[in-house]
Amino acid sequence: MKIIVVEPQKKPVVRDIDPGLASMQKLVGGFIEAVYPFDDPVALICNDEGKLMGLPLNRALYDNTGQIYDIIAGTFFLCGAPGDSEDLTSL
Repeated sequence: MKIIVVEPQKKPVVRDIDPGLASMQKLVGGFIEAVYPFDDPVALICNDEGKLMGLPLNRALYDNTGQIYDIIAGTFFLCGAPGDSEDLTSL
């Protein structure tokens, strides 16, 4: 599965990973959480407990007015999330 990996204080990079749960959890360092901050069918997959674990803050999420409504902690990745499927896909 082709994804975009975003690590704190680094430029995003394109990577290929196995589409299984274990590889996704390994990449984010724990249980995964899917966030859908875009109008496009894209999921942001992050560590569900990143803030509680004290992972470094990574990127802010903004609402339609330009206000920050959340900050992702730790490494996350972006992947496809087609509306007609529960499976995550390549971008």
